[in-house]
This record gives sequence, structure tokens and C-alpha cells, in this order.
Amino acid sequence: MRRYIKYFPILFLLLCLQMTLSAAPRMPRDTSVRTEYPDEYLDTVQVSKRFIINDYTLFGVEYGASLSRMEFNPSQVQEMLFAPMTAGVFITRYGKMFGYLPYFGFKAGVRYSHEGYKFKENKETGRIAVIEGATQALMDVVEVPFMAHFHIDMLHFKMMADAGIYGGWRMNIERTGPIVSESAAHSFLETDHRFDYGLTGGVGFAVVFDPFEFHVNGSVRYGWSTLYDPDYASQYYYRFAYPFDIMLTAGIYIQLGRRTGNNKAALRREAYRQVYESE
Repeated sequence: MRRYIKYFPILFLLLCLQMTLSAAPRMPRDTSVRTEYPDEYLDTVQVSKRFIINDYTLFGVEYGASLSRMEFNPSQVQEMLFAPMTAGVFITRYGKMFGYLPYFGFKAGVRYSHEGYKFKENKETGRIAVIEGATQALMDVVEVPFMAHFHIDMLHFKMMADAGIYGGWRMNIERTGPIVSESAAHSFLETDHRFDYGLTGGVGFAVVFDPFEFHVNGSVRYGWSTLYDPDYASQYYYRFAYPFDIMLTAGIYIQLGRRTGNNKAALRREAYRQVYESE
């Protein structure tokens, strides 16, 4: 034990020195002076990539075909009337709900399509219904839809759904049948309604190769404007005919703005933040 006593003064001095250094105030970090990095260096900083959908705008055209019928009251026996052309021009604006939910947007445009009906034989009575002597009528319609747009995005694929309203105008009509009159075959009557409005929407998917998107959509349209005055045949007996149409279209869209990622200035800002906040 005595051999270690001679080392006690040295250990005591070391302990005092350690306590003195620990108690000494530390100089604050001088944040006013920091290393400045040139833009060329910031451009070499690796910024982690994240798949984030930006707020951007789409513009495109769609083309397809339609199937039409009417919701009659009283009901009539019908088959779907095929029309080989429907076309539209649309603009879609994507935006984030509450600033961070990138699943929403609005879609609006102008669409040319058709409405109509085609009666078939009632097997119970053996008769085919007629309206103004016609067993079939096809109308050209121009409409302006405005819809809420929902989407779920992946890198090169997107699923979509729309729901909204539309307003339109029935431009012309072609009636066919065994006893249709010449005056009604290609003309609207005073009792016919030409202004059209109602609900529209559908679902679809897109294949995406920025800045182009290829869309396939299936949509429906239900009109709230009956084809004619409800009491045109009798002021005591009301008749209604509301359009119901199914449309299948394909289209090509171009992105007006970046769908994902950041431009060079935004990437440089992110690199600047990573470099200087890490010092």
C-alpha cells in the first residue's frame, strides 16, 4: 500500500485539472461564418428522390363511341342504340387537398356525342312502340361537362374516376320508322326540348410516359331534361323520356408542367438545405 501513496499527489493534480477544464465556459459556435459552396458543388450533391405528384395541368383530346337509350315513363321495350363517334377536348387541373393529399382535381371540356332510342318488339303484345311515327331517333349533342376528378398515381400508370354535371344542346335529330312524317324526320317539333343537362361521370386508367398520357375512359351520362313536353299528347296524361348514355373513349393528353420531381432550381434548393443544415 505504501508504494502507491507516493502517486496520490499526481492523481489529485490530474483530477483537479479535469474539473477545471469541465467547468470552463465553452465558446459559442460562430454561426455568422460558414463555408460557402458554389452552385457547381451543390449540383453534385445527391438529393434523395421521392415519388411525389405535383400540381399540374393536362390538356388532351378523346375519341370513341356511345350507346344510348331512354328512361321512358311509361316504360317501353328498347335496345341500345350504337353511335360510332363521340369526341371531346378536355383540360384537367390537379391539386392537393389540404396541401398534401395529391388525389384530387377538376376536369372540364367540350364534348360532341349522341342521344337517342331504338324501340324493339314487345314480346307480350307483338307491337313496336312509335313516337311521332318513328321507332328510332338519333340526336347530335354538344355538351360542356364539369367534373371532380380523382386519381391514384404510380410511376407509369394511373387510375381515375370522375363525377359531375353537364349542360348541353341537342343540335339536330334524325327520326326513322315506317310512318314518320317528312316534317318530323329531320326537325325538332315545338314540343321537343333541345336544352340538355344532368349528371355525368365515369372511371378509367392511363399509361404515362412523361410528358404524354394515354387515357382510356368509360363514362355514363344521365339527363334531367326530358325530350319533350310531358303533356304533349294529353294535358291529363304525362309522359317523360330521360336520356341515358354510355361512352367508351380513348385519348392522348400532354402535361402542361412537371408531373413528378423538381426542376433544377428546386433540386439546388434541396441540396443547399442538406449541405448547410448538416453543418
